[in-house]
Amino acid sequence: MNLHAVAAIYRFEMSRTFRTITESIASPVLTTSLYFVVFGAAIGARMGDVEGVSYGAFIIPGLVMLAILNESISNASFGIYMPKWAGTIYELLSAPVTWREAVLGYVGAATTKSLMIGTLILVTARFFVPYTVAHPLWMLVFLVLTALSFCLFGFIVGLWATDFQKLQVIPVMIVTPLTFLGGAFYSIDMLPPLWQKIALANPVVYLISGFRWSFYGQADVDVRISFAAILVFLAACLLVVRGIFTTGWRLRS
Repeated sequence: MNLHAVAAIYRFEMSRTFRTITESIASPVLTTSLYFVVFGAAIGARMGDVEGVSYGAFIIPGLVMLAILNESISNASFGIYMPKWAGTIYELLSAPVTWREAVLGYVGAATTKSLMIGTLILVTARFFVPYTVAHPLWMLVFLVLTALSFCLFGFIVGLWATDFQKLQVIPVMIVTPLTFLGGAFYSIDMLPPLWQKIALANPVVYLISGFRWSFYGQADVDVRISFAAILVFLAACLLVVRGIFTTGWRLRS
């Protein structure tokens, strides 16, 4: 494996993050902090506990997932789209770099950014509401796998996009609504029976449920199903990325 190529891509992407730290790091953390102020402190103080957990603490896993999903897709898609837009993607394709090494560099950097944001949000949440983590190791596993999976998905979005507007279509029009409807601010058990069954068709439900279980030991869906869903999504994204680099779809045109 060409580790020099992986390191070069990784360093370049990370340096871009720190050059635009306000947009890359501070903005999503500030936005999530506003959610804590409005939903956690203002509204949460007037609501009862949800499944034995204060409402402010209950929404923490959902808010972290909301930020992680959007930022993972945005970071990874923008990272690979810029070389396509500037025409420097041909240098990558002609260099002695395999698709695995390119993915490690771009997706690895995007995953690092997402984990940084997730960690900062968890630290920031301490200033608003107290919370506990029942399964710290599983919390880290779910966080890393979710960030990695959606960075791979964002990488696919960046390869698919033909203009800057398309980079925002998936996060804004699909992922954010699915997250809001996926139990970020409520438990699926609070819905009527029919809507509970409909909600299970939302893949984000499994991500939020598994992540919330790692905090409070409670989940809307069996944690094993949530874990399997993330692994299946990760494997599917890897196969799609491999297919794109093998066929050259949207890379050579």
